[in-house]
Amino acid sequence: MRTQTETPISSDIKKNEQFMKDTVGVGVSFDLGYRQITIFDQKIDIYYLTGMCDTAYIIELMKELIEINDVERHVKSKLPSIIENRLVHQQVTKITSMGEAVTQMLSGLIVIFIEDFEEAFVVDVRSYPGRTPKEPDTEKVVRGSRDGYTENIIENTALTRRRVRDERLRHEIFQVGERSKTDICISYLKDVADPDLIDLLKQEIKSINVDGVSMADKTIEEYIVSQGKNPFPLVRYTERPDVASAHLFEGHVLIMVDTSPSMIITPTTFFHHVQHAEEYRQTPMVGSFVRWVRYLGIFASVFLLPLWILFVMDPSLLPPALQYIGPQDESNIPVVLQIILADIGIEFLRIAAIHTPTPLSTAMGLIAAVLIGQIAIDVGLFIPEVILYVSVAAIGSFSTPSYELSVANKMSRIALVILTGLFGINGFMIGSTLYILLLTATRSLSTPYFWPFIPFNYSAMMQILFRVAVPLSKKRPSIVHPRNDNRQ
Repeated sequence: MRTQTETPISSDIKKNEQFMKDTVGVGVSFDLGYRQITIFDQKIDIYYLTGMCDTAYIIELMKELIEINDVERHVKSKLPSIIENRLVHQQVTKITSMGEAVTQMLSGLIVIFIEDFEEAFVVDVRSYPGRTPKEPDTEKVVRGSRDGYTENIIENTALTRRRVRDERLRHEIFQVGERSKTDICISYLKDVADPDLIDLLKQEIKSINVDGVSMADKTIEEYIVSQGKNPFPLVRYTERPDVASAHLFEGHVLIMVDTSPSMIITPTTFFHHVQHAEEYRQTPMVGSFVRWVRYLGIFASVFLLPLWILFVMDPSLLPPALQYIGPQDESNIPVVLQIILADIGIEFLRIAAIHTPTPLSTAMGLIAAVLIGQIAIDVGLFIPEVILYVSVAAIGSFSTPSYELSVANKMSRIALVILTGLFGINGFMIGSTLYILLLTATRSLSTPYFWPFIPFNYSAMMQILFRVAVPLSKKRPSIVHPRNDNRQ
């Protein structure tokens, strides 16, 4: 028995019409458009999705087809070629199966069946609903482009092409999901990207067997990388075309998923998640300064609170000049518990800010920061130093460019606080060692996560520590195994 995909297009147009009614629901679903016209006494059926097609194009195509009756000679045998010439559009293809016709129609293209003809024409007149490109909220820069990827995969490939005008840039598209049939595009530079990585990603995507990928990029990520219980992000997301293009030039492979403005960059390491486009929009010295300040914030987001707990528990570890660190008075609640409660409280605020409308989120933040924090100190729930250090650690989390990494670091920080509170300096050392070992043992698509620190690569490490001028960056990162090492 033939499946829907294998069912051929029949020369009997009534059979095709019945197939579309039974399979797709033409005549039942109001957004499925259907129009029948007659040319040379032969029926022509046109199917389209009203919400995803440009109406002006459809009207223009219908005019062109109807005018065939007036200007063309009555030659039925040549009707398919006459119609093909009259389809005034840059993208017209022929299909032979009903399954492909259904998929194309539901993707926003129009399908044209001709009586007594066993093929159909597909015309790409898609006009997806969506927003215009604008600067991403999470990757803003002082100077630089203000465009960003959208939920439209066609626009996203165009935004990339605008910056990479290389004939060797490839955009290969696949459809994933038995029901959703979501478009997924792999982008890479043919003469630069590692062919083994490209083949691996293709195999992983083609092997996905699922009803639908409504959560788009995140669902695809979970299929192509083995996340397990590791909280650290194994791929990098970006909504900036300039960042994505820069990674293409380095030899990375991008994965675009329709309905998502976030591009997946593979392969990535820990240090890819701590860099920001702003560093490359400033001079090398300023960029290096900004980068080091950001590194300091990330370090504080993980180790500041455990270190402070350690000094509170054992003041003898402090040099004489820093003896003022730590609470001067006894408190009713253990300091470790205060830190955990305050840290979770800030997480409450972050979650509430996400779910609160923008006009109200500012007021909510002020109330939480000023009133709740001060009252908690006044009633003796927290000591002032706990609020101070938890706030600094939270600011360090917010200064982390990757949202996924900031959450993973927060989980690591809480674990370190608990270990330090239970076992003192031994707990701090064991927890810190486990943190480094986890980063070292992690691999993303066979790529060492802590490269270039482990395994060590001097030249790459210098480029991580300092923002190197572009004329001096003559080699591509070796970790992506580029086919062409030279950038200049």
